[in-house]
Amino acid sequence: MTKHRSLFYLFALFFVPLVLTSCHSRKAAMKGQPGEIVKPQIEMADKYSQIMGVDRSDIENGRLYAFIDQWMGTPYKFGGLDKDGVDCSGLVFLLEQQVYGITIPRMTSKQITVIRRKYEEDLKEGDLVFFDFDGKQFSHVGVYLQNGYVVHASSRRGVIIVRLRDPSMYKYFSRAGSIVTDTTTDVSAGK
Repeated sequence: MTKHRSLFYLFALFFVPLVLTSCHSRKAAMKGQPGEIVKPQIEMADKYSQIMGVDRSDIENGRLYAFIDQWMGTPYKFGGLDKDGVDCSGLVFLLEQQVYGITIPRMTSKQITVIRRKYEEDLKEGDLVFFDFDGKQFSHVGVYLQNGYVVHASSRRGVIIVRLRDPSMYKYFSRAGSIVTDTTTDVSAGK
């Protein structure tokens, strides 16, 4: 009996921490406070620089890419606002709030009203990008990243990063711009 107990304790002492740390390291933690630019982990910078075809040094906002990493692959769910499912405007609402410390309206139709319009070539990380799907003006939204890439909640593939000029997206591209912070609203607005 004591031999079995000793093996159990050895197993618990070595194996359990290994399992817990391997699960924990899968998703990056968001460091710093909303609105703060925090240097990304090297692995995170490598991963997203490869996805978007930029230099690792171009990945500067660790909070942004940690947020994306946490939400990547989350399924689409209309009206969703958690890891069980999120819609496009919900993802943008959460990203702007948790990464940049900016609270914008929850609905796409209201999010369009808080941007200062920009030309595509002038877009910066964190700007909003709108699309007209199903013949409806400003029915979809994503967040511009870098080098022509956008993160959004796709109704078919969940939270993904795509090229803005991807033919399946670009033909619906309608407007983009940066958030005008003096027009932001409180958390309950726009619901």
